[in-house]
Formats: sequence, C-alpha cells, structure tokens
Amino acid sequence: MTIRVLLADDQALLRATFRILIDSCADMEVVAEASDGAEAVELTRAHRPDIVLMDIRMPGTDGLAATATVCADPELSATRVLILTTFETEDYVAEALRAGASGFLGKDVTADTLLTGLRTVASGESLLSPAATRSLITRFLLAPAPGTHLAPPERLADLTVREREVMALAAEGRSNTEIAEDLTLSPLTVRTHIHRAMTKLDARDRAQLVVIAYQTGLVRATPPAT
Repeated sequence: MTIRVLLADDQALLRATFRILIDSCADMEVVAEASDGAEAVELTRAHRPDIVLMDIRMPGTDGLAATATVCADPELSATRVLILTTFETEDYVAEALRAGASGFLGKDVTADTLLTGLRTVASGESLLSPAATRSLITRFLLAPAPGTHLAPPERLADLTVREREVMALAAEGRSNTEIAEDLTLSPLTVRTHIHRAMTKLDARDRAQLVVIAYQTGLVRATPPAT
C-alpha cells in the first residue's frame, strides 16, 4: 500500500525537498502541495491523503487551525496530520495535540527520522519527538484550553477491564512492548486491545486515545516537577 502525502508549507524550496525525499520511497508519494492552511484544507478534501505534513507558521490560516479543521471533518477521518515545524515549543505541542494532530516533529529531524515518522503515523500510531515528553502531555491536560470540557467517565463504559488497563498504561507513555511486559501479555495482544479501545471510543489514533484517557479521569495528571 502506498502512503499518500500532502505537503503544507509556505516555503516552496522546502516543499520541493520533501517531495523529492518522499517520492524516492517506493511506499510513498506526494499527491499535492499547499502553501497555506486554507489551501491545505481544500486540497485535503480533494485528494483525501493518508497524511498531511503540516507546517505551523503559514500566512493566513495557520497549520494549527488547518489541523483542527481537517481532524474535525468526519469525511476526513482516515487522514492524519503530522506537524513539522521549527517552532517546537510546549504551547505548540499542546495546541497541535488538542487540534487532533497525530504527531509532531521539528524541522531539524534527519531524512530517515521523517520517513519513519510518516510510516508510524500512517500505521495509526502517534508520534512525538523527544522534546514532546510525557510531562508536556501532562502539562497541557492539567490546563485544558479555554472553552473545552473534560469528557464524561461514562464514555469508557463500553471498554473491558483489560482495555481500560492497557489504555491507562498507554496514556502514561508506555510502549506496546513495555505494556506487554507489565501485564504479561504479548505485544500483539496489547496492540489488539489498543485498537479495540480506539474503535469503541472513535479515536482516530493513539494520540487521541491518550487525550481521552486523561480527560475522562482514567489517568490522573500530576503536576510536572519544578
């Protein structure tokens, strides 16, 4: 299966570089390019890519607003957004996750890391760079965006006890392998529980599942050390 990518960045040279890199891979192709957020949304609706590689700082509609629009559109539920930017700050990470982004990388990543990131997000996993640590997730969930509401605990009613247990460990930043070791399960079984929980909760990927875990109170956020 070919991973179809849409590039959204206001720098034409950077888009051209990314296109050459991505098109050089047998399992990927660039289907369209956008120079601003509004165009990114329009082209996403037209081409239905698997991934939008989205810059944050763009003229007019920025990448965060475009990400929120794409992720809120039921007809684009199969499209995931990977944020790629030089502005890798805590606020941007928080806003990107709130908007529904599946991953976040700085523009200083290597070519191999970027390509691996695209494949990771395309597979349904979340992707956070080393700078986007567990404390960042905890910090932004301790201070929800103005006007947002926590999800009711009843939202988890359809999950089995094991699915809740696995979801909670995933929300703490554990990998499938680490969860498998903790619960004496196989990584494949853990992956199955994760995907069942995502399906039941209508979560587009693991990143959204983590947000739901905190917002429903399944996992309690603790203030980061100062």
